[in-house]
Amino acid sequence: MLAGLTGALLMVGAATAEAATVRYYPVAPGYRLNVRSGPGTSYTIIRVLTVDVKVPIYCQTPGTTVTGPYGTSNIWDNISNGEYVSDAYVNTGSDGYVADRCS
Repeated sequence: MLAGLTGALLMVGAATAEAATVRYYPVAPGYRLNVRSGPGTSYTIIRVLTVDVKVPIYCQTPGTTVTGPYGTSNIWDNISNGEYVSDAYVNTGSDGYVADRCS
């Protein structure tokens, strides 16, 4: 019984470590990027990122379409709890989703 429980705990630990892996992506050079409370330009600006920073992307969700240095996109990147930036300003190397969809 104990061996089975130990195996199950190891599997849970591995899944948690895998889910915790987050990549950081650079914001377009020279831009101070608005961080909003939701995935769209109608949401409140919470803060403004400094120039030449990298942001984590925890998940992505569709929202307001924005045109930026990396094209036109309706994808918004969740960079912290309740904080979103337009993917059109983040160099992910893709025009599509690079992270799981936000739930």
